[in-house]
Amino acid sequence: MSFLELRNVMKRYGSLDAVRDFTLSVKRGEFVSLLGPSGCGKTTTLQMIAGFVEVTAGTIQLDGRDITRAKPNSRGLGIVFQSYALFPHMTVADNVSFGLEMRRVPKAERAARVEEALALVHLDKYAGRYPRELSGGQRQRVALARAIVIRPPVLLLDEPLSNLDAKLREAMQFELRDIQRKVGTTTVMVTHDQAEAFSISDRVVVMEAGRITQIDQPYRIYEHPETEFISRFVGKTNLLPGTVTASADGGATVSLAGIPVPVHGDGLGGGEAVVLCIRPEKLRLTAPGQGRVPGQVSDRFFLGSQWLYHVDGPLGTLMAVSPNDGEPPLEPGAPVGVDWSPRVVRLLRGGLPASAPTLEELE
Repeated sequence: MSFLELRNVMKRYGSLDAVRDFTLSVKRGEFVSLLGPSGCGKTTTLQMIAGFVEVTAGTIQLDGRDITRAKPNSRGLGIVFQSYALFPHMTVADNVSFGLEMRRVPKAERAARVEEALALVHLDKYAGRYPRELSGGQRQRVALARAIVIRPPVLLLDEPLSNLDAKLREAMQFELRDIQRKVGTTTVMVTHDQAEAFSISDRVVVMEAGRITQIDQPYRIYEHPETEFISRFVGKTNLLPGTVTASADGGATVSLAGIPVPVHGDGLGGGEAVVLCIRPEKLRLTAPGQGRVPGQVSDRFFLGSQWLYHVDGPLGTLMAVSPNDGEPPLEPGAPVGVDWSPRVVRLLRGGLPASAPTLEELE
């Protein structure tokens, strides 16, 4: 049963629809991320939930209560801003306590809840410090403690980790998720970082040009993108245009530059133009003369645990990722074969993919 529900929500600025037909149901305790490029409407959506931006059309309900027109301070939501928005003249404890003071929580209870919140974010020994005396990660945790200390029904996170360096940001992703699980607060986060969204979310909402393009578990969005945009935006991918040359129940053959490739998908018609999506890590580089197509390494990039290769061949330039097993990498100019399993091919037609085959269907 949904706890937070947005129905056909729209935000219009003049003739521009910043958000259109946004419908989403979030379960109690769920962690949902809004993911998309800059300008896709994700922050506007979060601000409409918070009440900072007025809804043009549609409704927002929280635990069965219509809050579409409610004032921000009456919604009781916890919010962590990108800038943290801490009061520089207040100590850590006073910053965390501020929301409780505004709610007229008794002093003794206030002190106990502040202590509890700071312990949760591992800052109980920093209660007397000021924001200027803290690191970026510590300031982020103060902002989080200030948001959760009021025990909000929903926690809203607006790019909460964007100001941190890469290593600290990765560590804070998992700490943020751990805290959210302990508290159990329903959480909606805005981010443009797909790794961040995928690593800590129960579900991800991918947005493009103000609209939802796909809502699913992180794994399924990566493995089964529903549009070419998602294929390109989420991770790296090889998009290969082709034409259906033969079709049968549950399967078909697609011609890629004259090379027949078996795919799974019902209702495909002969001569239909399609696009095949294959992730770089699903391609295997083989010895020359083996695999489905021949190729030649044109470039390589060291990614630490992996090597990313560009391979030229009859299908154009393919991206292939190989694990760094400690062996010398392939040199530019080296001849190779390129192979893949039929089960890793995703087919896009008219923006909608056919379902992936099961292992039994491929055997």
